[in-house]
Amino acid sequence: MPLHPQTEALVNSLAETGTAPQTHALSPEAARKGYRRLAEALGPGPDLPTEDRTIPGSECDIPVRIYRPESDSPLPILVYYHGGGWVIGDLDSHDRECRLLATGTPCLVIAVDYRLAPENPFPASHVDCWDATRWIVDHAGELGGDPSRIAVGGDSAGGNLAAYVSLSARDAGIDLKLQLLIYPSTDARAHHPDSDHEPLSSLIEKAEGPFLMKVTMEYFASHLCTGLDPVAVSTDWRMSPILAEDHSQTAPAFIATCEFDPIRDEGNLYAKKLEAAGVKVQHKEWAGQPHLLFQLSPVLDDGRALIAECTEALKAAFSDT
Repeated sequence: MPLHPQTEALVNSLAETGTAPQTHALSPEAARKGYRRLAEALGPGPDLPTEDRTIPGSECDIPVRIYRPESDSPLPILVYYHGGGWVIGDLDSHDRECRLLATGTPCLVIAVDYRLAPENPFPASHVDCWDATRWIVDHAGELGGDPSRIAVGGDSAGGNLAAYVSLSARDAGIDLKLQLLIYPSTDARAHHPDSDHEPLSSLIEKAEGPFLMKVTMEYFASHLCTGLDPVAVSTDWRMSPILAEDHSQTAPAFIATCEFDPIRDEGNLYAKKLEAAGVKVQHKEWAGQPHLLFQLSPVLDDGRALIAECTEALKAAFSDT
């Protein structure tokens, strides 16, 4: 179907005002500022207590933000990894979404401010997210959470990180209740501009976005591979979790993809890969919608519906004992 009329109107409005920056044309520093401004323009999330702190990692201390809904008993925990191509994004760019997930479920949401490229190329972001998750699992009770009910989630690059952490958690014997994957990047082999790997159809058909373009994915991949062999990075299962040898016995998955997203097919194929391995999967492709839908809940009906479906999936996962 064509781009949803409500979304098309938003795209045209943002183009007129210049609110949505062309990330690939900017320096990483400028792109980060532009991404944060877009989040700020869409307004704040629900008011609830938060705590900014650092937790120890194997290579550095890791900043996190903890969202604490009111509760008389320990709450389940969602460890959240923001999107932004491993180059942009931070605790503020996804603050509203974390607040919505925390209050809507309700659960503790612990957002991880992992290191970004090009200053910290692959696999720094993956190391930080796994280190943070293991620490949170070990200290859930101290944080006011329920150690028996922990999920991970993320959008775009954050979805890649959540898929990676889910596989790592299975191997470490950690029982995660859900992997919440919002249009996840799961196959990086055609992302680098020098790649000769045949791209998936969506990377060609939806190369012009909106909100994410093929050239933007190439921008992110180039920065992520700074000083590294891009073929080696893209074929590493951490970067392309669809290439992992075994997907069985990973956490149940909620996977959302969008029709007008260049990385749509990666998420769709990952859903099929998990299902084939016997993993319980809830998957929906949002017709007529683009990448970034998750962050557009203040202005798009489908964005609000996606947030609501995420909270329902979390509620179900945390109640399934």
